[in-house]
Amino acid sequence: MANQAIGILETKGLTALVQGTDAMLKAANVELTGPMKGIGSALVSATITGDVAAVKAAIEAGAEAAGSFGEVVSAHVIARPHDDITTVVPTTKKPKK
Repeated sequence: MANQAIGILETKGLTALVQGTDAMLKAANVELTGPMKGIGSALVSATITGDVAAVKAAIEAGAEAAGSFGEVVSAHVIARPHDDITTVVPTTKKPKK
């Protein structure tokens, strides 16, 4: 994950998160890391990775789209995370061949 940024979009309600995630993936060259997570109390989140500019653009687009369908609780970008952050953030698994 070196030189990659992490973006986290958290919403209240699944529909808003799905719309926001769709907008993020269409807006920039980013990758969805792991499945969307249910946190509880209707809070759900999705995590993306990519270069810093792409993640910032994707999070902005995702938050705007999600806000049209529900409540955006948090939209945050971590520019150059420490390598150990992978212990708490979902990572993309390589498909088996």
